[in-house]
Amino acid sequence: MTIDAAWISRAYLDACEIELRSLKPGNVHIHADGHRMTVADFEASAGASAPALAKPGLAVGERILEAIRATREVAGCNTNLGIVLLCAPLAVAAERRPDLAIRESVKEVLAGLTVADAEHTFEAIRLAAPAGLGDSAEHDVRRPATGTLLEAMAAARARDRIAEQYASGFHDVFGLGLSRLAVGLARWCDSRWACSSAYLGFLSTFPDSHIRRKFGDQRAEEVRRAAGCLDADLLAQSHPEALTPRLLELDATLKAQGVNPGTSADLTVASLFALRLELARGARHH
Repeated sequence: MTIDAAWISRAYLDACEIELRSLKPGNVHIHADGHRMTVADFEASAGASAPALAKPGLAVGERILEAIRATREVAGCNTNLGIVLLCAPLAVAAERRPDLAIRESVKEVLAGLTVADAEHTFEAIRLAAPAGLGDSAEHDVRRPATGTLLEAMAAARARDRIAEQYASGFHDVFGLGLSRLAVGLARWCDSRWACSSAYLGFLSTFPDSHIRRKFGDQRAEEVRRAAGCLDADLLAQSHPEALTPRLLELDATLKAQGVNPGTSADLTVASLFALRLELARGARHH
């Protein structure tokens, strides 16, 4: 199997497509739009960002900036900053070191991040203008970078789960995310329900960073607990579609309140992408 730019782009687009077709309470999916965004917005964003993320030879920060520029041209709003931040290091890792497992390759990519990567990423974040960004005493994206992108992410890891992935070698993606996808696929033979399980796993395990930024710790914890009840019941179901009414009920409640667990959705896309990269890397060694 040849893992080239076309393959990486296709794997990324597939991950985005499955996530949009999976029921994810509070987030945009084919069962219900929300937060003044539609499935079509996210499909357009995926198509626009894929070439930049898969472009051979670009550094992580360059891929992030090009992907967000392309997204703004088709969407005009922040649809995929978190997805791009997570998938850029994975795409670079897929391009490099075919002798390494993808998780180890990602660690090498993260260790090699530069100040230039931080500068490009800061520009991308300013362009995307995510809600609830706020100010930071160090590594503020509104000011010139003073360290590498890894250093900036490590400084933000306590308040942002995407930054935590950079600081931890994508621990949650390769751990919780891939585990939930594997269990769900084995149990239900349906990538959409496996995706829903991964999403609920993230949402019920960590207070969602996006909710925390917009609504505070208490609201994020309330959503985490609500997701926990559904998560446990979904894992116990042989027929996951039986939970559809309850999932849609929480979905409607969260959207009516303007609560979007965006970080959990971003981590889910990254997990779907990482799974494809891991399987492809394994296939090259057999």
